[in-house]
Amino acid sequence: MSTDNSKTYAFEDFSVGRVREFGGRTITREEGIAFAAAFDPQPIHLDEAAADASVLGGLSISGWHTCAIVMRMMCDAYLLDSTSHGSPGIDNLRWLKPVRPGDTLRVRMTVQEARASKSRPEIGLVRSAWEVFNQNDEQVMSMEGWGMFGRREIPAA
Repeated sequence: MSTDNSKTYAFEDFSVGRVREFGGRTITREEGIAFAAAFDPQPIHLDEAAADASVLGGLSISGWHTCAIVMRMMCDAYLLDSTSHGSPGIDNLRWLKPVRPGDTLRVRMTVQEARASKSRPEIGLVRSAWEVFNQNDEQVMSMEGWGMFGRREIPAA
């Protein structure tokens, strides 16, 4: 028995230690302010004067916007062409440095653990770490989490 073989990436493609780099997405001031106005309307994301006076020392992109951008980069890099069955969640999310309008983000994903599901043998569980960097190679965000992927070959019971 096997899963959808029309997809490029399945559980077997996420071996422990595998590193993938992707991205290169520049964030504009306008989209940062629009996201913040809709979802995270703190002055540090909306108002230049308030942001300049803050501990961040200038306008910054919402951390939640950064997460959404990283999610889009993950989709474009591999998830949309995979046997993904979603995720049970993200762990250890950290915003390490402010992301500024004009920053270009890229992601390094490292597979930390991969194992077959005990309750659903057609699914493999993959724990990954994602490091997010700006154009100056400064790490701005990190997170860890699990993904669930269909397996190409399912062992007989």
